[in-house]
Amino acid sequence: MPAPPASLSASAESLHGRIKADIAEKILSGAWPPGHRIPAEHELMRRFDCSRMTVSKALSKLVDSGLIVRRRRMGTFVSRPRIHSAVLDIPDIQAEVRARGQVYAYILLSRRIRPVTRREALEFDLPETCEVLLLSCLHKANDRPFALEERLISLDAVPEAQGVEFAVMPPGTWLLRTVPWTEAEHRISAVAPTRAVAQALHQDSTSACLRLDRRTWRSGAGVTHVSLLFPGDAFDLVARFTPNSAHP
Repeated sequence: MPAPPASLSASAESLHGRIKADIAEKILSGAWPPGHRIPAEHELMRRFDCSRMTVSKALSKLVDSGLIVRRRRMGTFVSRPRIHSAVLDIPDIQAEVRARGQVYAYILLSRRIRPVTRREALEFDLPETCEVLLLSCLHKANDRPFALEERLISLDAVPEAQGVEFAVMPPGTWLLRTVPWTEAEHRISAVAPTRAVAQALHQDSTSACLRLDRRTWRSGAGVTHVSLLFPGDAFDLVARFTPNSAHP
């Protein structure tokens, strides 16, 4: 098959760039906020009077740049700005969301105190006779669910937490400001959300969540265990390091 004339190729190339630029401008200006549904391909074909291939190429470039995300059987949406956090850091979600220029909100879903179970005592290095504070909370960015948090705090290690309601300040923020820690462990995994988690995060139940489990200790005593569930397109964990000098 002969190649299309150079003028036609250049026209298609410039048109896909114009479609990309038009959509990017709406996203970056805030006219289309995170979560906004992008017009369907057939709508864009009609608007720009072009082929599906041209529209698809423009959208693929926007996906590669991280501005939009395509969800099977659901459509194409403006991406949520990702929070980038160092793997070896303990991030303050409230501070990181605000640092991105987004409006942070926090909802305490439940709070209760009970005796530690034997499994928890063994798994989290807690005294078998201690009590624990259990907290469930939702973090939001620009009024959209950002992370679902399930946290256990040892009242043996942090007795002052018993008198804190955590109705206003997130427990992670309070702990970072109040309780020094000497050791921490992160476990990172991709998990399929339960129906309840998918509903809480306003996420398709077929899309994976990023799960971050963190334990912290103070002088060998367990302080807290937290599980944070993020929509898979909302959070990056980043490590930056240099080669070990003992290895060439």
